[in-house]
Amino acid sequence: MTESAQTTESRTVPPARPYPFSVPDRLVVDPTYGELRENEPMTRVKLPYGEEAWLATRYEDVRTVLGDVRFGRAPAVHRDEPRLTARQQYSGMLTMDPPDHTRLRRLVAKAFTARRVEALRPRTQEIADSLVDNMLRLGPPADLVEHVATPLPIQVICELLGVPYADRDRFHLWSEAIVSTTSLPMETIQEYLNNLWGYMGDLVAERRREPGIDDLLGALVRARDENQDRLSETELVELAGGLLAAGHETTVTQIPNFVYVLLHNPDQLARLRANPSLVPAAVEELLRYVPLGVGSSFARYAKEDVEVGGVLVRAGEPVLGSLSSANRDGTVFADPDRLDLDREQNPHLGFGHGVHHCVGAQLARMELQVAVATLVTRLPGLRLAVPEAELQWKRGMLVRGLLSMPVAW
Repeated sequence: MTESAQTTESRTVPPARPYPFSVPDRLVVDPTYGELRENEPMTRVKLPYGEEAWLATRYEDVRTVLGDVRFGRAPAVHRDEPRLTARQQYSGMLTMDPPDHTRLRRLVAKAFTARRVEALRPRTQEIADSLVDNMLRLGPPADLVEHVATPLPIQVICELLGVPYADRDRFHLWSEAIVSTTSLPMETIQEYLNNLWGYMGDLVAERRREPGIDDLLGALVRARDENQDRLSETELVELAGGLLAAGHETTVTQIPNFVYVLLHNPDQLARLRANPSLVPAAVEELLRYVPLGVGSSFARYAKEDVEVGGVLVRAGEPVLGSLSSANRDGTVFADPDRLDLDREQNPHLGFGHGVHHCVGAQLARMELQVAVATLVTRLPGLRLAVPEAELQWKRGMLVRGLLSMPVAW
């Protein structure tokens, strides 16, 4: 018997831990992750719903699970996927592997290249300045979530995709269905998803009536109509709806998260105010530092036996990779629990890794840079307008963030 065969035969599977390990506390990373990275980097977990899974906590292991072709997402469609929700979440391209995933991603990737996104920066700056102007006119206290964090990414994705900004309240409400775990009843989640798909279907029909409109939605409709092998009608509608929802939801959440962290690190905020050229590095560090997700989700399934972190993962077993834990791995990031705007090497996994690396990463990065720079330079006295204990945090969602953020300046 070979050594590898002996390893396969003698594998011991530990009992599964309940996961997430604790109720999310603001933007605090559960210390259990640090203990696991040190002592049990691949551990068995049981989420509220679905089958048991392995959880990878070290940086290199998480990168392997997300990027190695021996792992895939497609099996999740036919499995009882480990998850935080009673029903399996809509996840569009996230349930596909190449070549199907490649086919769809290629259709939208051109709209999110660094060059095209950079061309959007002046317009994004105009929007940010207008929103801050309005907040200044209203005077303090003002809700940063309502007046800046929410409308900024929504208006940008509306203009890029070709969705009427006047409809923002409707589709922003419906988008919660994609990130809800328990914040919405199951029937409401389905109702909102149906509303979102129906709304996008109406916009698709409109583009067919007016084919000359030059926006991303028009380009997707043309791709569908000129070569139906590239995109089915359902894929077209759900892809467009997914881009609309994902194209604003996480950035809406991260803008106040970033401000919250900076306000709680006054030395770093002071450096940023004194030297706004640090903004790009600051955004990268904040992407590393802020644990956006409540827990790990979207398991990858091993296509064959794979050794990860000293553990044999058998073919067909699901593995979750904790981005929050990977981004606090001290073997990769010096003093990982400290916010350090001077961090030179920052290969964080804030946008994921591998074929499912966030397609809109460049857009989100640019929007966050504009938002942080604008708030830091135009509101140098920015501060919380209520005691910390009065801040309200999102509950029952895949992401963590503030429901509102009253500020003064």
